Amino acid sequence: VTGGASGIGLAMTRAFLDEGMKGVVADIEADVLAAAVADLPEGSEVEAVVCDVADAAQVDALRDRAVERFGTAHVICNNAGVSAGGPVWEHTDEDWQWVLGVNLWGVIHGIRAFTPLFIAQGEGHIVNTASMAGLTSMPFSSMYNVSKHGVVTLSETLFADLAMTGAAGVGVSVLCPGGVQTRIHEAGRNRPEGSAAAEVDEERAAMRAGFADYIGSLIASGVEPAEVAALVGAAVRTR
Repeated sequence: VTGGASGIGLAMTRAFLDEGMKGVVADIEADVLAAAVADLPEGSEVEAVVCDVADAAQVDALRDRAVERFGTAHVICNNAGVSAGGPVWEHTDEDWQWVLGVNLWGVIHGIRAFTPLFIAQGEGHIVNTASMAGLTSMPFSSMYNVSKHGVVTLSETLFADLAMTGAAGVGVSVLCPGGVQTRIHEAGRNRPEGSAAAEVDEERAAMRAGFADYIGSLIASGVEPAEVAALVGAAVRTR
């Protein structure tokens, strides 16, 4: 599970452990990851891996750690995500690279790394976290919208590719949650150095802050991550 130290990722990890599975929990925040794993139920068989999903080599290493620790993998949740708001024309190239690097390329890397393993063993399930933003187009959310629309069509195409090539044992689900109580609106805490948002005037900054507050209120009133995790578990079981 990528982005597994908090929010939906941590809830999915807990749900899979409750089903008797072993887990590899990946996150870019080392301290938060360590604390999350330490708080999992006693006796849980879990491997914690610090991983930047925007880096293909790190995702390959994540797969290799899973195989080394547990022999193989059966479910991959490409879940890590970030967000940043503002009008389309004000985003820098670095902004786009950051959001697409995590939200879209992170899923691409996960699919490329794990799908051949699943095909070779004849079973496995790929869960890609998109969003309702992958089905709609909210204002001030261009980068997030583009990345999540990409995850939806990527997942649908992967499903078709597996069917066309006879890899019937490998399932695909794409998760499109609405408001969920996570820290996605605080994703700027993990923004890489050198990718700061473009400077804007006070009026535009206030508009951005107001929209961020609005998104924060939607998230605060959203469903519990555990509810989403239960839906994911059901989707894996029922394909």
